[in-house]
Amino acid sequence: MDYILAPSILSADFKVLGEQMKLTEDNGAKYLHFDVMDGMFVPSISFGMPVLKSIHNATDQVMDAHLMVQEPIRYVEAFKEAGADIVTIHLEACEDVNATIAKIRECGMKVGLSICPETPVSKVEDLLKDIDMLLIMSVHPGFGGQKFIPESLDKIREARKMIIDQGLFVDIQVDGGIYQTNVKEVLDAGANIIVAGSAVFKGDPAENTKAMMEILKTYE
Repeated sequence: MDYILAPSILSADFKVLGEQMKLTEDNGAKYLHFDVMDGMFVPSISFGMPVLKSIHNATDQVMDAHLMVQEPIRYVEAFKEAGADIVTIHLEACEDVNATIAKIRECGMKVGLSICPETPVSKVEDLLKDIDMLLIMSVHPGFGGQKFIPESLDKIREARKMIIDQGLFVDIQVDGGIYQTNVKEVLDAGANIIVAGSAVFKGDPAENTKAMMEILKTYE
């Protein structure tokens, strides 16, 4: 299993975004997490396809697009064209989640499926065979800087057990309130892809990425 850091550019300084992206790549972050918010599924509005299209060639990192939008099936093809490698949708945002998963797959991208803190892991048990990554939100989606919800650890354990019991190879990504001080708990619970915003971009992105990667490498 690969242990991967996915810095969230929502916390980056957009005046020097390209430089900060490269610093995370040079220090071991394989993914770049791209938070898309529509002001409907979540209260905030962030950025969309034009921004991803403009930055995706700035590094060789995997472009990990997290669509916190209502009916994301509407945008799957556009995110493929913009350069996304992985598209993660929210179970709660899809009228037909199976059709949305199929659309992502048809476009040749990896499929991520996310659940909010209030949604039990059991809701995705039958969908695990159809996805590449399960994203467990450890904060309420839509705002940066929130504290990690401790109950998320039980959800991670439950999800990892389901994946093992089904004989599957599905990544578990966790997003929200993760820092050097608590990332080991998240990894110990069964996650292998860590989204980090403030933990990477607040201060020195190079040093912060390096420190997080040193922890992740001990699990390989």
